[in-house]
Amino acid sequence: MKVSYHGHSVVRVETDKHTILIDPFISGNEACDLDAASVKADVILLTHGHNDHVGDTETIAKRNDALIVAPNELADYLAGKGLNTHNMHIGGAHEFDFGKVKYTQAFHGSSFTEEDGTIVYTGMPAGILLTVDSKTLYHVGDTGLFSDLKLIGDMNDIDIAFVPIGDNFTMGPHDALIASDWINAKTVVPVHYNTFPVIEQDPDDFASKVKTGKGLAMKIGDSVEL
Repeated sequence: MKVSYHGHSVVRVETDKHTILIDPFISGNEACDLDAASVKADVILLTHGHNDHVGDTETIAKRNDALIVAPNELADYLAGKGLNTHNMHIGGAHEFDFGKVKYTQAFHGSSFTEEDGTIVYTGMPAGILLTVDSKTLYHVGDTGLFSDLKLIGDMNDIDIAFVPIGDNFTMGPHDALIASDWINAKTVVPVHYNTFPVIEQDPDDFASKVKTGKGLAMKIGDSVEL
């Protein structure tokens, strides 16, 4: 599969049959090189309900008739908008025609802010383990450091992990390096940085300090083959 990075926490996975978007925050994200009005997606995977992760899910899903996989309350919220959803929750796994999805815990918040300022509770935040053709991607989601990341690393043979480094709202670089050691992925990619001034970080410096596996600071639009 081909895995590409598109700014903030946006990841695209392309297989022979499917295009999968994770946390498609495109509009309002100056770092993103995708176009919400034209991007293709068969499946959208969401880690949690914050606007900078749900992003353009509704627009993209309606245009592509895409399946949205999300934590339970977030899936219910989006189903209420007439979207095609599959509800999941932390610890649960499901085999889809595009691959296997398992949700892991994350320590963060999860709510969606409507245009009128109304805040809608969208359940618990999560990380995502996506396995396609024996290759496993781990999108850690927005989280602080927690010790079960080592357990997740021990239980899974992870080929590539996307780890937040921005600090303030998530792990900073120091904690993210510890998390990377525990996750034990073959490749570690920093995400969730430099979108806003408060989360400015140096991804190349972080990548150079990854000890377990290879640190890779992907530029916007860069891709790797797994």
